[in-house]
Amino acid sequence: MVDSSDDDLERRGSFRLDMEKELIDISWIDENGQERTKKIVCLDFARGGLKLECDIALPVQAAVTVLFKSASINNQKLRGKVLRCIKQDNGWFEIVLILDNN
Repeated sequence: MVDSSDDDLERRGSFRLDMEKELIDISWIDENGQERTKKIVCLDFARGGLKLECDIALPVQAAVTVLFKSASINNQKLRGKVLRCIKQDNGWFEIVLILDNN
């Protein structure tokens, strides 16, 4: 049996919101130092992070800014880092972001 930390248990029990594939805007600095922006799909939003779907891979540990409802005056901007980027059978990438604490 594997011991779970309190944080793991809390994370599993925390509230998750199915985003129903809502489009969001992300931006990050690529390996060439250029700022990139892309409109992608948000699958899941939780207290500590997001699960995204994208047609390109993002580097693990890349700092990412997420903008919800970019066309709205009431938009919300979050910052995080890529925790995982896993290529799916369909050729797209499942990207998991962990949000910054600030």
